[in-house]
Amino acid sequence: MEESSLTVAPSILDGDNYETWAVRMTVHLQALDVWEAVEENYEVPPLGANPTVTQMKLHKERRTRKAKAKACLFAAVSPSIFIKIMKIDSAAEIWEYLKEEYKGDERIKNMQVMNLIREFEMKKMRESDAVKDYAAQLLSIADKVRLLGKEFSNEKIVQKILVTLPEKYEATISSLENSKDLSTISLTELLHSLEAVEQRRLMRQGDTAEGAFQARMQKNAGHKNGKVNNNKSCGNNQKNGVFPPCPHCKKTNHSPQKCWWRPDVKCNKCGKQGHVERICKNQQQEETSAAVDYCQEEQLFAATCFANKSTSKSWLVDSGCTNHMTNNQDLFRELDRTTISKVRIGNGEYIPVKGKGTVAIKSQTGLKLIYDVLFVPDIDQNLLSVGQLVEKEFKVYFEDRNCIIKDAEGKEVFNIKMKGKSFALNLLEDEHTAILQQDSTTMFWDRRVKHFHHDDVLYMKKNQIAEGLPDLEKDLPICATCQYGKQTKLPFPKKISWRATQKLQLVHTDVDGSQKMPSLKWNANNVHQLTAPYNPQQNGVVERKNRTILKMTRCLLHEKYLPKNFWAKTASRAVYFLNILPTKVLKKQTPFEVWFECLRARLGVCIYEVKEEC
Repeated sequence: MEESSLTVAPSILDGDNYETWAVRMTVHLQALDVWEAVEENYEVPPLGANPTVTQMKLHKERRTRKAKAKACLFAAVSPSIFIKIMKIDSAAEIWEYLKEEYKGDERIKNMQVMNLIREFEMKKMRESDAVKDYAAQLLSIADKVRLLGKEFSNEKIVQKILVTLPEKYEATISSLENSKDLSTISLTELLHSLEAVEQRRLMRQGDTAEGAFQARMQKNAGHKNGKVNNNKSCGNNQKNGVFPPCPHCKKTNHSPQKCWWRPDVKCNKCGKQGHVERICKNQQQEETSAAVDYCQEEQLFAATCFANKSTSKSWLVDSGCTNHMTNNQDLFRELDRTTISKVRIGNGEYIPVKGKGTVAIKSQTGLKLIYDVLFVPDIDQNLLSVGQLVEKEFKVYFEDRNCIIKDAEGKEVFNIKMKGKSFALNLLEDEHTAILQQDSTTMFWDRRVKHFHHDDVLYMKKNQIAEGLPDLEKDLPICATCQYGKQTKLPFPKKISWRATQKLQLVHTDVDGSQKMPSLKWNANNVHQLTAPYNPQQNGVVERKNRTILKMTRCLLHEKYLPKNFWAKTASRAVYFLNILPTKVLKKQTPFEVWFECLRARLGVCIYEVKEEC
C-alpha cells in the first residue's frame, strides 16, 4: 500500500513548468530507485540456460525498474504530451525527448529571460496593493528567471520595491534612510518593516471606522427616541445635532433654514437657484477635471521644467515624457514634417510638434542615432523618454546615483551620473560611452571598404585576394548609407505615354547613336525623338563604371556629412578603392594586382621594418 502511493507523480508536466517538474521528477524517481533506468538507457539481456535464483531475481528487478520508470513518466505528463511520447520505447528516450522539447536552447532561454525582466521593470505598486502581495509578484518573476539559469539578486527586488512604493510610504522610506543603510538592507528586513507600517495603518483605519459607526448609531438612536417623545426632547435633540427631517432634502442633521437645497438660495458659481456653491455640479466637474489634469501634468512635468528661455545641449532622462523630444532641427538626420501634433505640458498649455525623425549626434566616440524623436521647437531641453526606451526593448536601471541603460542583449549603452538630482546625458563628454547602435565587425568593414558590395568582399576573403580581412557575417545588416547612396533611377515605362492617332504619326527607329538627320527634320517637317544621352538606359562599359563610382562617392559624402565641394576628392578616393577591390572581369585578382603584376592589396594589415642599430 505504501509502495503504490509512492508511484503517484509529484506534479504534471503541462509544457510550461518543465524546470520545476524536472527537479521534482528526478527526486521522485530516485526515491523509487528507478532513476538508473532513466539515466542509463540499458538493455536487459535474456536469461541464459539454467539461470540461478540470483540471476533470475536481478533480471526481473532490472526489467521491473525500466517499466516503473516508464510508468512514472507516463503518469506525470498531461494527456496532450502523453500522445507524443506513448510510442517511445524506453524511459531514457522519453526523458531526453521531453528535455529537448520543453527545455529549449540558450536562445529561447534568453528571450524568456528578457520578457520576464521587462515584466519586472514594468511592475508598479498601486495604492490598493498590499506589500506582501506586491512582493510576492516580484519574487515570482525573480524565481522564474533563476529557474532559467540566470542570476537575479534580491538587491534588485529591494531597489524595485523602494522605487515603486506609493506616496503614502514616503515617511517610512525616510525613516529607513535615517536609521539604516538602504544599500545593504535585506529583502526580509525591508518587507517586515513595510508590513508593520501597513498593519498599523490598517488598525488605525479600523478604529476610525468603528468610532464613526458608534457615532452613527448614537445619532440614529437619538433620532428614534425623538420620534417617540418629540414634544419633550425636541430641544435636547437639536442641541445634540439631531433635527426633524428637512422638507427640502429629508436629512436630519440640520435645520431647514440651513439646508443647502433651499429653493430661495442662489448659487454663486453657476447663478442658479435651488442649491449653494458647495454642492454645485459645475464645481464638482471642475474639481474632477483639475484632478485629471494634475495627473497628466505630473506625467509630462519634465517638459514644463524646461519650457523656458535657457538652452541645453544635453539629453535629460525623463520617466514622465512619452517620447524623445528636441528643439534642435540641425540634429535630425531624417525628419518627417508630415507628423504634426501637439504635446501637453505641465501648465496645461499645448506646444506644437513640427515633425518626427532620426537624430544624428556627433560626439568624441562617433555618430550616435536616436530614432522616433519629436521635433518640438518650443522646448529648450532635449528629452530621452524612459517609456520609449523600454518600448524599444532597452532596460533602464537607477542605482548608486547612476542611470544605466542597456540594450536587449544586456550590453551597456549609457552610464549616466546623477547631477543635481537629475540624469543629464552630454554626448560630448568622454565619460559617456553612448552606443545606441553598436556596429558589428561586418558593419565596420562595410564602411572600411567604402560600402562596396558585400558579396564581393566575401569573395575577396574566400579567394584570399586581399590580406587582413577578418571573418565576416554572410548577411550584411541594413546599412542606411548604402540605402541612400545606391538608389537607382526607375526604368523606362513599359507603356508609352501617348499613342499615335494617324498613320505614320509615330515611327520607332534604331539608328547608330544620336545622329542628326536634317532631311527628316527640316524637309519633311517631322520630329525626330531620341533617348536622352548619358543616362542608365544608354549605359555602356564606361557609363556603368561611372555609375559605380558615383554610388560610392554619394555613400562617402552622405556618411561623413561632407559638403558638395569635396565631391572631386571623394570621387578620386572612390576610384582608388575600386582599383584594389575585385571586379567581374578579373578572376581572383584586382586591377591593382594585375597592373603591378605582383603586388597584392592589404586591408587592415600594416608591415613595418625595424632596422638594427649599428
